[in-house]
Amino acid sequence: MHPFDYVAATSVDQVNSVLAEHGKRARPLVGGTDLLVQLRGGRFELDVVVDIKGVPEANVLDLNGSLKMGSAVSCATVYENEAISAAFPGLMDAAELIGGIQIQSRASMAGNLCNSTPSGDTIGPMIVHGGQVNIVSSSGSRTVAVEDFCTGPGRNVLEDGEWVLDITFPAPSSSFGAAYERFIPRNEMDIAVAGAASSLTLDGSGNISEAKVSLAAVGPTPVTVGAIGDLLEGKTPTAENFEAAGKIAYDAVSPISDMRGTIEQRRHLSGVLTRRTLAKAAERAKAG
Repeated sequence: MHPFDYVAATSVDQVNSVLAEHGKRARPLVGGTDLLVQLRGGRFELDVVVDIKGVPEANVLDLNGSLKMGSAVSCATVYENEAISAAFPGLMDAAELIGGIQIQSRASMAGNLCNSTPSGDTIGPMIVHGGQVNIVSSSGSRTVAVEDFCTGPGRNVLEDGEWVLDITFPAPSSSFGAAYERFIPRNEMDIAVAGAASSLTLDGSGNISEAKVSLAAVGPTPVTVGAIGDLLEGKTPTAENFEAAGKIAYDAVSPISDMRGTIEQRRHLSGVLTRRTLAKAAERAKAG
């Protein structure tokens, strides 16, 4: 592995300064559960790694209706917060699935997003919860929807010198529900063959006013299926309607075959997991 310097940053300005100086040859570090593995594997070479766990703004976890989650906040810290778990159930479904407790205690949802793998468990749930990514650099800041963040396998919108400071989520209504499920060969410490995140908002009559579905591991980026929202809007949350949504999901994906699953298996799973997560989201929405 190429030798690199380690900087334990304590401020946003310090992170910005190091990343601006070294460009492509510098990366921020949170838990290192992906970055260090990639460095050992020779995926890229770095001159400096900037640890952002000591940056106060990156450790903010604030629920005041809406949710602000700093990029250094671990998955375990999030799901151990009972108020956040109740308000953002889809995020909790995913946060509790990433690796084992050791990984969950170090890895963050922002890190999972920045790794930008098509199978990333937290990305779909962040999409259906309406997440917005706060990107900063020495040149300023900008906001990008989680849905638009990933651009390809292992690629995203971050430019040289940019890093994710935090991710914000709008306050869910009392008639909102979300869920995430994946299919894996083992119970934990595995990568999804396919995954689905769904969210529903019900109106005063119990009909669906908004629906979102995002699928994992079935395309080069998370697949957000807008046609499902168009189909379900104004309809009742029934098994028949969710069956129709599953058929749309089956046709919307463009998976590959690899050692973990075939194209047809992933298409089938996309439909099945869409139906299941829509049903669970509906149950949670009805329960308030």
